[in-house]
Amino acid sequence: MTGELTEREKTILHYVVRDFIATAAPVGSRFISRRHGDVLGLGPASIRNVLSDLEDLGFIEHPHTSAGRVPTDRGYRFYLDALMQKENLSESETDTIRKNLGIAEESENLLRETSRLLGRITQQLFVVTSPKLSSGVFEKLEMIPIVANRIMVIISIRAGLVRTIMMEVASEIPRERLEELARFLNERLSGLTLQQIRETFHQRVRDIQDEGTGLIRLFIDSVDKLFIPERAEKVHIGGTEKLIEQPEFVNPADFRSVIELINDEEMIIHVLQKVEARPHEINVRVGDENEDEKLKSYSIITSTYTVGDVSGSVGVIGPKRMPYARMIPLVDYVASLISEMFDSNTKRTQ
Repeated sequence: MTGELTEREKTILHYVVRDFIATAAPVGSRFISRRHGDVLGLGPASIRNVLSDLEDLGFIEHPHTSAGRVPTDRGYRFYLDALMQKENLSESETDTIRKNLGIAEESENLLRETSRLLGRITQQLFVVTSPKLSSGVFEKLEMIPIVANRIMVIISIRAGLVRTIMMEVASEIPRERLEELARFLNERLSGLTLQQIRETFHQRVRDIQDEGTGLIRLFIDSVDKLFIPERAEKVHIGGTEKLIEQPEFVNPADFRSVIELINDEEMIIHVLQKVEARPHEINVRVGDENEDEKLKSYSIITSTYTVGDVSGSVGVIGPKRMPYARMIPLVDYVASLISEMFDSNTKRTQ
């Protein structure tokens, strides 16, 4: 793809994208000449000719009757693949992020604080999903009597994560019987993912489903609650107040569309799952590269953090005119930092 543009065209396209991101105003030949003429060695007329060629090739376009140009989705994609130079995060930036996230002891608090802090820093929607526990490998189950008709079920996942559920039983069950049933379940379920357990639990305990206490039957009836279904992730969203201040959303219709997006958590989870990058990789989708019609005016940058065998998503959703050179390394750093913090928390509790 890079071979289809001359070096001069690449340079001017780079300026159009970079200046439009910085100013939110269409970029014209006179603007480029004033700001970059000494480097280019070209006057407005020559720059205008190059802009015309880039427009013919589909990399830029006229917005309405403006004399300036703005990048098309194709122009942004070329910029991302061939022209952009990622910015390095400063030591003070990484220290600030690490320090602020370090105060969160609980896993959900860490994810919530990440979305809030990074939403404020990026001025975009910063989204973090909880780990996809359904793919986690079952380690053990414990049952603790709380009061006569209530027990606490603690399910440990190999990644070091713990899921706690309170359950009501018909009558008091002796602790010794709870421990016996827990040993039985641990033997039957060892090495399976929570999703596999959820789908096959009834078959695996069929021979003792009428064991007398009613507990196994209760587990069968509550399997979705105990062994979390595929689409049960939580999503934490920060930066909503900053995003709606962007120039793109001055128009009432556009403002309404971003509010609808912010309130549609299920769609956001679905989108992040669909564009989920492999660990330590970044995925960027621009405009029409997004399948959902509601997202055609946005860009999405995602990465994946890992917690042992399970993973969650970190992402930025914002206008196509977002500072990619800064956002991409930021998303990458935060995904790695969350993985590191979860790993440290796991080691401390072992």
